[in-house]
Amino acid sequence: WNVHENNITYSLLVVLQPPPGHSFSVEMDTMGQLPARNSSVHVLLECMCLREQLLGDVLCFLHHPDDKLPRDQSSPLLHNLCTDSYLDVEKIASWVQVLVRSAWLLLPQSLHCQLMVLPSSQSCRFQLTDTSRMNMCAEMVFVVQQ
Repeated sequence: WNVHENNITYSLLVVLQPPPGHSFSVEMDTMGQLPARNSSVHVLLECMCLREQLLGDVLCFLHHPDDKLPRDQSSPLLHNLCTDSYLDVEKIASWVQVLVRSAWLLLPQSLHCQLMVLPSSQSCRFQLTDTSRMNMCAEMVFVVQQ
């Protein structure tokens, strides 16, 4: 966080977790070492056969017979947040902005503070202004763990 005159800025790292049956794979740099800056995150399917057998709460998309799977094998969440089989940070930022706007209206603070979504395609940036004209900005940056 940072304070400057009437402005307070918070930066938050939001660690994204893959849904059950999926994993994230971060592209490495050209030497195969550290992840490249702004590297792509590939979403991979994982075998869920054991969980399917033990708990019965998921289907294994990798090994289940095609006739037993639902027509749309992709989760709606991944369909909304990915382009091809890669996480799309612009889609994620847009989705989170919609969620925050909707949730804000349900909070009692919304009566006393104004929420404004600030333009950003690679993160989510919000500004809250209260009646005393104190500004608070929050930026959510999305990351995945390798």
